[in-house]
Amino acid sequence: MNKILLENMPADHPQVKHGRVGVLLANLGTPDHYSYWPMRRYLGEFLSDKRVVDYSPWLWQPLLQLVILTKRPFSSGKAYKSIWNHEQNESPLLTITKAQTMKIKDEMKKKYGENVMVDFCMRYGNPSTKLKVRQMVASGCDKILFFPLYPHYAGATSATANDEFFRALMREKWQPSSRTVPAYFESVSFIDALAKSVEAKYKNDKDRPDVLVCSYHGVPKRYLLEGDPYHCQCQKTTRLLRERLAWKKTDVVTTFQSRFGPEEWLKPYTVKEVARLAKEGKKKIAVIAPAFSSDCIETLEEINEEIKESFENAGGENFLYIPCLNDSPNHISSLLGIIEENLVGWL
Repeated sequence: MNKILLENMPADHPQVKHGRVGVLLANLGTPDHYSYWPMRRYLGEFLSDKRVVDYSPWLWQPLLQLVILTKRPFSSGKAYKSIWNHEQNESPLLTITKAQTMKIKDEMKKKYGENVMVDFCMRYGNPSTKLKVRQMVASGCDKILFFPLYPHYAGATSATANDEFFRALMREKWQPSSRTVPAYFESVSFIDALAKSVEAKYKNDKDRPDVLVCSYHGVPKRYLLEGDPYHCQCQKTTRLLRERLAWKKTDVVTTFQSRFGPEEWLKPYTVKEVARLAKEGKKKIAVIAPAFSSDCIETLEEINEEIKESFENAGGENFLYIPCLNDSPNHISSLLGIIEENLVGWL
């Protein structure tokens, strides 16, 4: 709505805010609490997403509702409780995503004032994508850049986040123009931020691990065969990170974690690979999770407990987890650069 239209509006025309650009960051999601019913709601939403579990609902939903959601909220709730941010009564993923958003918002405000609105949403749980899109439109955003915080594209992450964003847009009377940020797995600034996080842990070659394990969230192998590029993008991130560190091929390996269900997933499985490395005499390893933009249940609990235990039980002696990039200055700088690249022509 331009200035001429505004000047010619009748006095009784409803006030309409316009002219702002929204930047909406999106992460996977979080339960509202680790107790049974919040966990059940969260898991029910997550595991009912056909991008995540694509089995026939006639077969999957009875199993999910009658068996899995009867038992799994207890075990998942126990895991969440072990890493929960009790001070703020929220999951670490929510705490970190809030911090990332605030730092990006502050930097964007310095450059663009109130012309840009920065916020975040979750694909599952709260705050919902629907709510945040509605708030942005109501605040005058007639353009929205949607940024799934997944460096690598996968149908079960980036695509389902975009699906939910598009569904939210369908509900708007005045639908804003929109863009989605593509996968940034090979971004120079992203690779550099990963490398610096590794270098910060190892001051010299003597301190280096025998092997750096790049552990990515897994997906069924069938998804790769059906055309999902996730596996290839993960492999490229590992290679670019190794080249940036100037390490040998044998110094870095790619693995996949968080397998769920009976079918074959991408291999090698992290929990088995770290045990194999220990048995081969690799007594000192480090694990990094490049596919996660924020530390979460899969890193703080699964890597630091289950995967670490597998390594040590097989004879490993020195296990180090290198945290996700989270709200570190290098990560925020990288994300800002990606955002501004995707806002070209809008600001």
